[in-house]
Amino acid sequence: MRGQKPVVVVAAVVCSLCLGTGVAVAGDGWGPARPGSDGAGDSYYPQDGNGGYDVADYNLKVTYDPASHQLTGKQDISARATQSLSSFNLDLHGLTVDSVRVDRRDATFTRTGDHELVITPSRSLHRGQPFQVEIDYHGVPEPIQDPLLGPNGWQYAKAGGAFVAGEPKSATTWYPVNDTPLDKATFHLAITVPDEWGVISNGRERGSVKAPGGTTHLWAEETPIVPYMTTIAIDKWTFDRQKRKDGTPIVSAFAPGTPDSAKQAEARLPEILDFLESKFGRYPIDAAGGIFLNEQIGFSLETMSRPLYSAGWAGTVPVIIHENAHQWYGDSVAVEHWKDVCLNECFASYAPWLWDEAKSGVDLNTQYANQVKAAPQRLWDAKLYDMGPGKEFTAVYSKGPLMLHALRNYIGRRAFDFVLKTWPSLHRGGNASMRDFQRYTEFIAHRNLQGFFDAWVYGSGKPADQYLYPGDLKPAP
Repeated sequence: MRGQKPVVVVAAVVCSLCLGTGVAVAGDGWGPARPGSDGAGDSYYPQDGNGGYDVADYNLKVTYDPASHQLTGKQDISARATQSLSSFNLDLHGLTVDSVRVDRRDATFTRTGDHELVITPSRSLHRGQPFQVEIDYHGVPEPIQDPLLGPNGWQYAKAGGAFVAGEPKSATTWYPVNDTPLDKATFHLAITVPDEWGVISNGRERGSVKAPGGTTHLWAEETPIVPYMTTIAIDKWTFDRQKRKDGTPIVSAFAPGTPDSAKQAEARLPEILDFLESKFGRYPIDAAGGIFLNEQIGFSLETMSRPLYSAGWAGTVPVIIHENAHQWYGDSVAVEHWKDVCLNECFASYAPWLWDEAKSGVDLNTQYANQVKAAPQRLWDAKLYDMGPGKEFTAVYSKGPLMLHALRNYIGRRAFDFVLKTWPSLHRGGNASMRDFQRYTEFIAHRNLQGFFDAWVYGSGKPADQYLYPGDLKPAP
């Protein structure tokens, strides 16, 4: 705004004076080199991720032997220092680090805690300096066993293959990474496996080449990605390849034993993406598809460009809609903190409602009233914001779509549809919070929505009737 320009000019002058004289303002990152933080500061998982740098690209070369489960990796990381660094951390669960080089010079390293890799370069890094990290490592990957969320990360298929799936963490089980949603980066993978095995990952196929001991498969995700959304899946796949009308490649992989019903549901992916695009704006990712396991893992996951589906219940149109809605809500626009996870799951869970309304003529007001009538007290007692670590993935799937449908009626269909379609574009490639969403919705609706958000999102208990039955909503008979 115009009224802020003098402040900006003064700040710029002060900054230029500091640069010209070599004087640094305390705490601005230009002072003496110091260690980067060993966590990104999330209130639920404070030591996940790290501070002091920003990753631009992960270039990962992996050799994996399904028979022995042995993985050998070389990780090349392109990053930029956001403060002057004497040392910095990466996250790695298990596995053995053999060597580390920073800008082609040997670096010292230590392991602390259950996942911290502390790297001390031979020369300190200055704020703003681009740098490269090369890490050689090996071992047998193991999942992270979370008492509330179950296994996360590298997992083994009964047929001998492997796959990576987990939220809020998974990438640390197979490569060194800055494991926070706040640090997105492009992701390039070259993985060598015995010839009889196939591989699928994020992004676009870059071909395969014969290599000693097998075949090297190349994948590239050029849309910056949050680490837990990266995946690799190794099996004896049947592949299906399509294209969207705009040329976006669609690659889906089906493990042996995948039922025909799942393949038929996935065949509708171009139609599903077209529909979601009509609701949420332009598709924000550079590839699409799906990975259909023959393992029942209890969940499916919105791994970027290529969701991963559990066997049994997951290969259905509603689940495919849900996971692909995440490409807008959760993948392109990621959470700022894990307490904001409703921004991912509430919206993805509402997407099948919108599909049923458009494709089958379902009366959503009646559906809403019936679900409200049948809802147990525990649903109302659950929160949609700051629900506590390990409790993120509960009420967001059931109470979440009810909240959004009530919001649609509270602010009106026109304003709601506009918010739904423009929010992903507004924050594309970035991070956002529930407070951000509230402020944006208030701006579009031209009204204060604190009472609604307090009743539905920030608090617990059944909302008062003015928020439970706004607009055309009425209790079920």
